Amino acid sequence: MENVSSHKHFILDGFSELGALRPVLFIPFFIMFIVSMSANSLLLYVVISQRSLHSPMYILMAGMAVVDLSLPLFFVPNMLLSFLFGWRGISLTGCLVQMHFIHFAGTFQSTLLVWMALDRYFAICTPLYYHEHMALPKFLKFIIPFVVRNVLLVTLLVSLAGTLSFCAGNVMNHCFCEHMALVELACGSTAINNLVGLLTVFLIPVADFIFIAASYVVIFSSVLKSGRSGVKALHTCITHIVVITVSLTIALVAFLSYRISNGLPAAIRVFTSTMYLLFPSCFNPIIYGIRTTEIRQHILKTLTCWFPILRRTL
Repeated sequence: MENVSSHKHFILDGFSELGALRPVLFIPFFIMFIVSMSANSLLLYVVISQRSLHSPMYILMAGMAVVDLSLPLFFVPNMLLSFLFGWRGISLTGCLVQMHFIHFAGTFQSTLLVWMALDRYFAICTPLYYHEHMALPKFLKFIIPFVVRNVLLVTLLVSLAGTLSFCAGNVMNHCFCEHMALVELACGSTAINNLVGLLTVFLIPVADFIFIAASYVVIFSSVLKSGRSGVKALHTCITHIVVITVSLTIALVAFLSYRISNGLPAAIRVFTSTMYLLFPSCFNPIIYGIRTTEIRQHILKTLTCWFPILRRTL
């Protein structure tokens, strides 16, 4: 009986409180989507096309651009169509597939920041052995464990959600298939799902940020001991720290919005969850493009080649 009554089709009803004003949301989210696609594509193109940028630090930035380019593609187009035409339906299979891609890509936002922290650690603390440490055969020992961890935990999280029966309703107050939003609709015990969800949060973003924080403590200690010689190398670290701070702040706001959900309008929770995924995809390529001198110079050169009229203003 449980399987018979289980819903296989769901309604993504995020921002339904806005009523007739809901289609207006298409404009800001479409602008953010275009900014994300354009900025990340430009950053990726510049790194790939310029041989001088084919070093580990810039390749990792390009990796972040790939993640930031792909993540919005998994949910923003459907969300925009929902705002314009009211297309809110999604099958259980489609929901689980979308959830898997969103969470899988999302895990690499923090994991890439770990690899960037390692890159800066080797560059500043062991500069003589930097290229040796960052050579792919050696760096694979830092890549493979994180990739395996992300794949296993996200696959387990989504697979467990797929085994639930959904008889408590089929309307998710969300704009995309988020894990907890789906699990809340399940009937029966969801203790294992909640446990694996918390475990995933602790073992991926929390563990990554602890590792990153420890790395930068060591880096700053090394710079303070070395004096002026290490100050210049600290510039890129500051850029990474700005990105980390923004990502962590948005993540905490999104997390707390669910923990104090009784005191917050549902639209605020949906907005913070959406910004948690979308805002870093817009912010990261802009901050890397502005603060990284070599990338900024090549971006300006590329833009002036594509749009000669810009030569008068740049």
